[in-house]
Amino acid sequence: MADPREQLPEEVLALIFRHLPLKDRAAAARVCRAWAAAATCSSVWHDTSISCDCEREGMLPPYLSSCLDHVHNLRLEFEPSREPSRRAATELLMALAGCAPGLRGLRLECRGEKPLFDAGRDVLDAVHAVCGAARELRHLDLRRLPFTLDDSLVLQVARGCPELHSLFLDNRTLVDSVGPDSVLQLLEACPRLRALGLHLASLSCAALEALTMPDRAPFALLALRCACPDDARASPLPDEAWAALRRRHPGLAVELELEPALPAESVTRVLQPAVPVAVLRLNLSGDTVGPLCFAARHYASSLQALEVRAAASAELDAALEELAARCAGLREVHCFCVVRPSVLEAFRAHCPRLRSYTLKLTREPHPWRPTLVA
Repeated sequence: MADPREQLPEEVLALIFRHLPLKDRAAAARVCRAWAAAATCSSVWHDTSISCDCEREGMLPPYLSSCLDHVHNLRLEFEPSREPSRRAATELLMALAGCAPGLRGLRLECRGEKPLFDAGRDVLDAVHAVCGAARELRHLDLRRLPFTLDDSLVLQVARGCPELHSLFLDNRTLVDSVGPDSVLQLLEACPRLRALGLHLASLSCAALEALTMPDRAPFALLALRCACPDDARASPLPDEAWAALRRRHPGLAVELELEPALPAESVTRVLQPAVPVAVLRLNLSGDTVGPLCFAARHYASSLQALEVRAAASAELDAALEELAARCAGLREVHCFCVVRPSVLEAFRAHCPRLRSYTLKLTREPHPWRPTLVA
């Protein structure tokens, strides 16, 4: 056995162990008592990423269960279509709900395909349980959860997580069951909320008014996804409500994502001049040139990032050049079709803050990698 004086200090071992994958932490904990103490101390587990290995069978390893009360921020990855991976994720979440007072952040990420006709009730029940127990939860990110989120989940968050700072519900399901009333109750229950991601149909004028109340913390980010049928039918929110929100929170940034399911006539209702759009993602099956020209005219002072997925055309190139000339504050632009050289030249010439771009002059194998500006 090694001389104890030759052992690395526990804080140094903990610093090493926190960067190890889960299975390697388990192996380290079995080496000796000193390593076991270091592998299970709080600093190792404060920020934890867990990928539920689809090969793993049975219950959670005992050492992991004993460390869950040290986890403050958890990123949990699993494959919902693979039963072992899904079962491990739900078991872990339910175990976390039993010892969650210290949990501050939870981010769920699903890989692979979502099972057909699956509402994800087991996973959502586990998330409910965590939100009911984690009174100190600050951040909840469900954007990568492919199941339909609903009012009951939002109301559970409102009741159980009064310290919430950020909540992202703008996932990629085409069915949105989060109504404006539950969002309003959430805002009233969580005055420290600074960032919120929703489907457009979940937002209301009353919610914008609630965000202007004098006792609220500074509100920084509103992420809106527009893709499901209810989003297409949503009425525009009054310009006066947006103007009041911008006066109350001058640092507010809006991320706006438009998906193919949105009819062309709905796009013009979604794109409102008074909205301080900082990030615009266009993945439309119809007209893309019109939204780009609109953004160039109305979002020139706020737009920082642009993502476009469309078919290449001379009209699209011209719209991109106009936008480059007007939006000097752009920091990122990513266009996933071939563009002419003058488009690249326009962004390089007119956007001095540009830090990253995807502007391909010839077709390349996917995935296309962005170019970083030195």
